[in-house]
Amino acid sequence: MPPFAKIFSILAAFALSVSPLAAADPDPNDWNSVLAEAKGQEVFWHAWGGAQNINAYIAWVGQEVQSRYGVKLTQVKISETANVVARVLAEFEAGRTENGAVDLVWVNGENFATLKRQGLLLSSPWSTFLPNYALTDFENKPVLTSDFTTPVDGLESPWGTAQLTFYYDSAIVPTAPDSLAALEEWIQKNPGRFTYAAPPNFIGTTFLKQVLLGLTSDHSVFKTAPDATVFEATTAPLWAWLDRVHPHLWRSGRIFAADTTQLKTLLSDSEIDIAMTFNPGEASSAINEGLIPQTVRSFVMDYGSIGNAHFVAIPFNANAKAGAMVVANFLLSPQAQLRKSDETIWGDPTVLAYDKLSPQDQAAFDALKSGPATLSAAELGATLNEPDAMWSEALDAEWLRRYGG
Repeated sequence: MPPFAKIFSILAAFALSVSPLAAADPDPNDWNSVLAEAKGQEVFWHAWGGAQNINAYIAWVGQEVQSRYGVKLTQVKISETANVVARVLAEFEAGRTENGAVDLVWVNGENFATLKRQGLLLSSPWSTFLPNYALTDFENKPVLTSDFTTPVDGLESPWGTAQLTFYYDSAIVPTAPDSLAALEEWIQKNPGRFTYAAPPNFIGTTFLKQVLLGLTSDHSVFKTAPDATVFEATTAPLWAWLDRVHPHLWRSGRIFAADTTQLKTLLSDSEIDIAMTFNPGEASSAINEGLIPQTVRSFVMDYGSIGNAHFVAIPFNANAKAGAMVVANFLLSPQAQLRKSDETIWGDPTVLAYDKLSPQDQAAFDALKSGPATLSAAELGATLNEPDAMWSEALDAEWLRRYGG
């Protein structure tokens, strides 16, 4: 069977297993009608606004969808997606079923799980029927179809993948501490030179999960939501590890970074020697921008690195649903994915399948250059699966109880 025939047969089977789109929602199977409805709409995209290069990329997306489709894209810069979830929930509880404030949201993990569980998204699948979805590597990348163990079910559209990566200045740190024991020893011998972001910021929560996975021999416990007994027993080694290192962190563990951008700034200002990111290309991108030293290099933990995908979703009461679908589809285009993968622009890994691209698009991806701090696929090693989304919520709450003061 030809590749695209196989793709569409899978999608057709998926379509038979779910309910049809609600009558009031745009139907991506009739893409011409979606384009017609979207023309002239303004899409308010609530997206993390903490990195200048990402904001610049979103601005470029806005220029493209305006010129191509007549859709105006306005980025609403946010610091925490949970605040957007709370806003949509408040509108739901107030009975605001139309003209919602959020048309599109950058989301994954526990925030997606909450939106889906509370019925705050479009009630029927749409993302798998976008024209460009067929180009994604959904057959081989489970993170595109299961978000922190929560089935995507076509309710959000992928636009990037991520893997936790640490980076350090090799002129100062000659050997990367790539095990939990080595990292703990390094932190204790180099007081004030390491920190992480305070949960519930996503990179802070991810660091907690990375350490927890490294301290837990049986990962099957993370496939479902924990009860109180399981959570307490499983996380005890994590809190003990943090208790040992916190006194030796930057600002003696009394203050934590806000996000990945501040971590990068702290390393640039020589306040810390090791930072972390969810983008394997971020360190090289920052070197290209002159933000961090040329001697910075990356590493991952020797037991693997936690990875996931990030998505965009449309709330149930979005005012510009058709426009939001058009933006989501453009984000999956080879042009948009190529630009996003370019380390001189962003360096965020693509969700597209290389063998589904045209020869011209394959050549364009082949021409992308990796910087000195970018790890190869082999160097990135094993990808650790995200725990069930409820683990993130429980970890955030317990971390805030223990250290948030």
